[in-house]
Amino acid sequence: MTSGTTSGLTRFNTSADGDAVAALHEVCSSSAWGSKLLAQRPFATAEALFLASDAAMAELTTEDLAEAMAGHPPIGRPKAGDPTSSREQSGMADSSAELKAEMLELNLAYQDKFGHVFLICATGKTGEQMRDAIRARIENSPEQEREIVRTELGKINRIRLTRLVETEEEN
Repeated sequence: MTSGTTSGLTRFNTSADGDAVAALHEVCSSSAWGSKLLAQRPFATAEALFLASDAAMAELTTEDLAEAMAGHPPIGRPKAGDPTSSREQSGMADSSAELKAEMLELNLAYQDKFGHVFLICATGKTGEQMRDAIRARIENSPEQEREIVRTELGKINRIRLTRLVETEEEN
C-alpha cells in the first residue's frame, strides 16, 4: 500500500499545519527537513512523499544533520517510554550484558570522535550487526561519516513515514 493513497496519507495531507509539523518532527527532528516536506503538501502518493523526503535529506546542511541526530538516542539506550525508539532498537533488547557494555563503550568512543551519537537504521539488525557497524564506521573520516549518517537517516525517515501514512485513523 506504500505506493498509493492511504487514509494515513490523506490525514497527513489535510491536517492543520501544526499537526503536520508535529507528525514530521516525530519522523525526523530536523526543522529544515520538516519545512521542506510541509511546503510540498499535498502528496499524491506515499512514493511522492518518500521522494520529497529523500530530496530534502540530500539538501540538509551539517547543522541540519546535527539537529536530526539530536532526536535519536544512542544504540542500546532507547528513550524511556518511547515505543518507536524501543521498536527500532529491538535488536539490542535481548543482547548479552557483555554486548550491551561493549556498545556503550563504542558509543562513547564514537561520540568522542564525531561529536554526535552513532546513527544507524537499526530496524531488523541484531546487536552484533550494530556492534560490527560501529566498529567499522569509527575508522571513517568525519566527512565519510556525515554522508553515511545522511543515508541512515534517510532509511529511518522512510520507515517512519511509511508508518505515518499507513496508520489508519484512530477512533
